[in-house]
Amino acid sequence: MKAKVSSLDWLSDVSVFAVNRLPAHSDHVYYATLEEAKRRAPMPMRHDLNGAWKFNYAVNPASRPAEFYRSDYSCAGWNDIQVPGHIQLQGYGQPQYVNTMYPWDGHEELRPPHISTDHNPVGSYVKTFIVPESMQENPVFLSFQGVESAFYVWLNGEFVGYGEDSFTPSEFELTPYLREGENKLAVEVYQRSTGSWLEDQDFWRFSGIFRDVYLYTVPAVHVRDLDVRVELDSTFGKGTLLVGLSFLSGVPAGAKAVMELYDAEGNLVVSASAEPSGADRASTEMAVERPKLWSAEQPYLYKLYIQIFDGAGRLVEVIPHNAGFRRFEMVDKIMRINGERIVFKGVNRHEFNSRRGRAITKEDMLWDIATMKQNNLNAVRTSHYPNQSCWYELCDEYGIYVIDEMNLETHGSWQKMGAVEPSWNIPGSKPEWQDIVMDRAVSMYERDKNHPSIVIWSLGNESYIGDVLVNVTRYFKSVDSGRLVHYEGVFYDRRFSEASDMESRMYAKVADIEQYLDDNPDKPYISCEYMHAMGNSLGGMHKYTELERKYPMYQGGFIWDYIDQAIVKKDRYGKEFLAYGGDFGDRPADYGFCTNGIVYADRKLSPKMQEVKFLYQNIKLTPDRNGISVRNDNLFADTADLELEVVLYHEGRERERLKLTAVVAPRSEKHIPIVLSDDLNAPGEYALHASFRLKENTLWAEAGHEVAFGQHVFRVACAATDKQTLSFDTLKVVHGDVNIGVKGHDFSIMFSKQAMSLISLNYAGREMIAAPPAPLFWRATTDNDRGFAQGFDACDWFAASLTRKCIGIDVTEAENGSSMTVAYRYRFPISETAEAKLAYTVYPDGSIRVQANYSGAAGLPRMPIFAVSFKVPADYDQLEWYAMGPEENYADRARGARLGLFRNTAADNVSGYVVPQESGNRTGVRRVKVLDRQGRGIRVAALEEPVECGISPYTAFELESAQHHYELPDAHYTVITVAGRQMGVGGDDSWGAPVHEEYTIKADEDLAFEFMIERV
Repeated sequence: MKAKVSSLDWLSDVSVFAVNRLPAHSDHVYYATLEEAKRRAPMPMRHDLNGAWKFNYAVNPASRPAEFYRSDYSCAGWNDIQVPGHIQLQGYGQPQYVNTMYPWDGHEELRPPHISTDHNPVGSYVKTFIVPESMQENPVFLSFQGVESAFYVWLNGEFVGYGEDSFTPSEFELTPYLREGENKLAVEVYQRSTGSWLEDQDFWRFSGIFRDVYLYTVPAVHVRDLDVRVELDSTFGKGTLLVGLSFLSGVPAGAKAVMELYDAEGNLVVSASAEPSGADRASTEMAVERPKLWSAEQPYLYKLYIQIFDGAGRLVEVIPHNAGFRRFEMVDKIMRINGERIVFKGVNRHEFNSRRGRAITKEDMLWDIATMKQNNLNAVRTSHYPNQSCWYELCDEYGIYVIDEMNLETHGSWQKMGAVEPSWNIPGSKPEWQDIVMDRAVSMYERDKNHPSIVIWSLGNESYIGDVLVNVTRYFKSVDSGRLVHYEGVFYDRRFSEASDMESRMYAKVADIEQYLDDNPDKPYISCEYMHAMGNSLGGMHKYTELERKYPMYQGGFIWDYIDQAIVKKDRYGKEFLAYGGDFGDRPADYGFCTNGIVYADRKLSPKMQEVKFLYQNIKLTPDRNGISVRNDNLFADTADLELEVVLYHEGRERERLKLTAVVAPRSEKHIPIVLSDDLNAPGEYALHASFRLKENTLWAEAGHEVAFGQHVFRVACAATDKQTLSFDTLKVVHGDVNIGVKGHDFSIMFSKQAMSLISLNYAGREMIAAPPAPLFWRATTDNDRGFAQGFDACDWFAASLTRKCIGIDVTEAENGSSMTVAYRYRFPISETAEAKLAYTVYPDGSIRVQANYSGAAGLPRMPIFAVSFKVPADYDQLEWYAMGPEENYADRARGARLGLFRNTAADNVSGYVVPQESGNRTGVRRVKVLDRQGRGIRVAALEEPVECGISPYTAFELESAQHHYELPDAHYTVITVAGRQMGVGGDDSWGAPVHEEYTIKADEDLAFEFMIERV
């Protein structure tokens, strides 16, 4: 649409979404000389307008300074705002987090395309600039890379244009409006528009100019749009590079384009030339013999230089472009990359920074992509909008498969409180919404089409289905034969199955996926969202990755999601914390539902990443005492660039280390024999660790980085040791009226008949018991626990943990003074028959054997945990583990853990989940020392079977009561929780999926475990 004056009516007019906006085009860069192009220096034909802009904020259009764009309107008294950046993160208005509902739900009754006139914040931006000298004789254009959600532009009082679509560029020509000297650029940004109905993604609701803004000029002959495609023959041994150029009008006669293709080593491979036709277009084909192929494993890029000469033969423009030869296609109902079946080991990724929101930097992106590569992720879905161009460049270079998703989600128009209710859904099959939706697809495609990392176009997310989106699929098919199209929403209406080339579902259970795959399906399956990683989650992920080998048509999935969307905020005392929905007074809000990342909002790894890295590794290592079985599931890369390291541990201590070269071809298996010099006869437990590590530095990791890991644990039997033979001392027992004392060399222990527990453990004058041991059946509920109403269903165990009654005390003394046992029996208000027993056996060296028993009872809910918990003074917070680690792990999330010696502190075990919850547990605990900084303290050691342990400054109930970490009390204790079993954490979803059956604890079964407490 063309217009010379603006209208506020456009904000709610579904037919107006771009006024005077230039056509979308490729995101290529260009330079004046070949030298500049090879250096990829900052573009000299581009002038940055980022930085401080004058700014005014108004809560609605009626209160805005309507004529601020006039040349004679003074903005001298206005504040400054930073561009790029969100208005709501710079002191104006409030951030708001909602998931599926529209942000105005409950405030106003609106139906699309109408928007509020009472609450539609307006940001008025002003920037003055002088046109750089190098641009003054040429046309000048203005590019906005991202503005949320609609905006008007004026220059020197003249209306320039209007745009919607927050996540693709809007560009305008400024040449007719420029003046000599200072120019006044005025931009009016509206938070809500018709486009807001299409941008109901699960994210924070912001507004403003949040991506780069710049001026650019073009030479006399300029390639407006670059279209680079590759073709490979059936043998993948012959490639063709097809280059299409679209010029700005007015190309002079005699102009030509010269194209040179270089390999990654800088050798010229092939060259060609082309002359523009009368339609201002040029194209050519370049044959490449035996091209090196691009894949995520081996992201080989050729460098294409396109040199544009004017009619006089002068070089006026050089375009550098990274070209990747790859073929992505569907063959026999299976998606293939370069002929091989692909498995996506993916994640959904929001652009997010805890201080800048979606206004992320290149440094953020570099950290993200290195982190993904280091942890074996090979694919990203750009949930749920096109990302900055820089991200795709990095994915090309580093090797990441991309599902590029257009900016579309209308979740709240058809799903209400989890129920499908599309009485007024959009876009559906409503023809009036076709153009605005199609425009978003065209803008994404035209900008991103040249990136080899993009293998699938996605129609958006959770917008229901209908003719509108089917037409978008047909558009993608018409312009691009080298990629497939994805849309999950056909699941809800199979009449429109044409919209997606693959079956794609969200949070389907493993059984549902298997049912689909067992029914001779027409399309392969991907989980576009799975393993909802909210808080302490990702339990049972192995059940999904195990499908990869069982079903060829199961082709992986994308975890939801990559990074917690939490925002830095200060509490009332000025201390920063990570805030979630509702913390800014925003209502409605979906509170902590924005914290689903495998990476914390401050870009620190969550302990969940340990499991992701292991389950996503392409190389599987299975050691035994004779060697390592290696299965290389890479499609194209062998292991020549990796070093095989084998380490033998005995009782956690390193005994031997081997470094081997083991070349295993892709898609093959091999057994690597090893010869250990150790005779392996010493009794005890051995762990054989095998890992592949990088031999040399790469873009994404340094030499020595571990790529794949496997372990084998075995025992060499030893003769049983009778505890009472370990000391020549005997115990002295004091039977008081209220207490039973036990004394030995440099220790004393006291049991209370009144307090019903062990109340004192004194080693060398140091009291270790700050709060007595007691049976514990409750853990602080995780986000997933809350999602399936664990607190409601299992609340009896909460009560049982706090309201036990001792029904008996039994004291037994060995005749020779070699031991004595005090056993407490407890009943609970939740059942007439459920009982627990804690028996403490004291030995002459001061150690205590703790035996915990539970007698099952019918009619009780499943038990969150069966444990013994007690407190020691807070000074004892230094931990040395021999257990599964190093990160926290649980029964259903322990495959990525390894047996070893690890050190941390009690505070380290309070994981950074934004809402405090159960965290820091370790499975397979053989022993753990709890020490002060002088190395004094106690050791908790398993006996026949390993136990689980959680050691933290907080009790389960303190964690349960806090909604933020700043609400937790100062640390006064170290809380030691030793468990025979703890239920898994689950993760199929966070709104109803329970923990898998095999990782739960049935309350009608008898349970028992034991451990030792020993002095250090």
